Amino acid sequence: MAAPNLIALARKVSDETARQGYPCEKRNLMRAKTAVVLGAQWGDEGKGKIVDVLSERFTAVARYAGGHNAGHTVIIGGQKFVLQLIPCGVLRPGCRGIIGNGVVLDPIAFLKEVAKLRGLGVAVDDQLFVSNRAQVILPYHRMIELAAESAPGRQKIGTTSRGIGPAYEDKMARSGLRIVDLLRPDLLKTHIEEACAEKNAIVKALFGAGTAPLDPAKMFDEYAAAAEQVRPFVADTGRLLNKILAEGGSVMFEGAQGTMLDIDHGTYPFVTSSSATAGGAATGTGVGPTAIGTVISVTKAYVTRVGEGPFPTEIHEEVGEHLRARGNEYGAVTGRPRRCGWLDIPLLRYSNQVNGAEWLVVTKLDVLDELEEIPICVGYEIGGKVTDEIPADVQGLERIKPVYTTLKGWRTSTEGITDFDKLPQEAQEYLRFQERESGAKIGMVSTGPDRDQTMVLPEFATALDSMKR
Repeated sequence: MAAPNLIALARKVSDETARQGYPCEKRNLMRAKTAVVLGAQWGDEGKGKIVDVLSERFTAVARYAGGHNAGHTVIIGGQKFVLQLIPCGVLRPGCRGIIGNGVVLDPIAFLKEVAKLRGLGVAVDDQLFVSNRAQVILPYHRMIELAAESAPGRQKIGTTSRGIGPAYEDKMARSGLRIVDLLRPDLLKTHIEEACAEKNAIVKALFGAGTAPLDPAKMFDEYAAAAEQVRPFVADTGRLLNKILAEGGSVMFEGAQGTMLDIDHGTYPFVTSSSATAGGAATGTGVGPTAIGTVISVTKAYVTRVGEGPFPTEIHEEVGEHLRARGNEYGAVTGRPRRCGWLDIPLLRYSNQVNGAEWLVVTKLDVLDELEEIPICVGYEIGGKVTDEIPADVQGLERIKPVYTTLKGWRTSTEGITDFDKLPQEAQEYLRFQERESGAKIGMVSTGPDRDQTMVLPEFATALDSMKR
């Protein structure tokens, strides 16, 4: 039986929590102070810049899914920041960056990114937190993924081979290592020894003897040392986020990858291993869904995709190379060239439906400046029938013949324009068409890579004012 003084202390803590509570009026206030920002397509929509632009209004920015396979590029006054794990909010003084429990974290990659940001003068030590419940990526996860991707006869997904998928597999198999476990040397040592024996045997049996076995002793020494450097950042981030909201602060939930890469709703199996949609914000941070207010969906003015998988509106002609060159369409993490295609309205409408998106942010409008005509996909022809429904299977997606309408291009520069009314009339019509057909209101338009090359429409500006920290 617990000692009487401990019982009294527990009751006191319970009473204080109950008094704080979340009555309806407080929940309404919390909802007004939260937003999810995510990608509407296959990732690379420019979320990094948008999160950075918006983050000045928020107390914290919380990353809720993915790992260091997701890159966000932010340009501030000409200086380039490439973030892979760390939320963009840390680039704003006073804004906390939080890596949630839904993220898989490679401690070595994390520490390298921290060191790089320190070198650039970013105060990561004062404002960065890592969930004690986040899963850990270890070298055997990379070994398994590399072996699977390169195995003869295996269907290639086009992963970054950074161990993300295998780490999520271990999480769901309940055999993974969490950050809280990483900080216990005895448990870490046992886990690495057992996991290496198992994973070395699996790779040898399934993929042959060509892969060198991993050394558990060497791995333990490296990761035990890394754990001590990670330790100062570790916190119960779910509790921290809920406390911020309860005290009137504001939180932005930062998505990774894009909706069409979501494990449930994307173009399966050519997807990532986590919940990239808005639903992942609750499960990946420990903040309840009733506390989340609005969803801001980021889309390019066209579409890109990296890696394998169906892409109905992909452009195979010279104009695709033109968009790639003007848009600098190369992966921030891998440097891989992105496949380019025309804007896909059925896909965007599906994405907005899945996420419950209220607002739309359109990026890279200026990339289209030189085009005389701009096709937009408004429907799909599948087996002789026209539909706007997204097929669930890869075979259905691959049978799609896009149905296009064509809008007139503007043939003049829009770069750096920050007033909607100063855009060429044709550019305004292009954006209004996108808004009308997608089911979400356009709140922002990006007309260049820099933080300042962004227009905020009046209605969205009013909505953002209520979120200010």
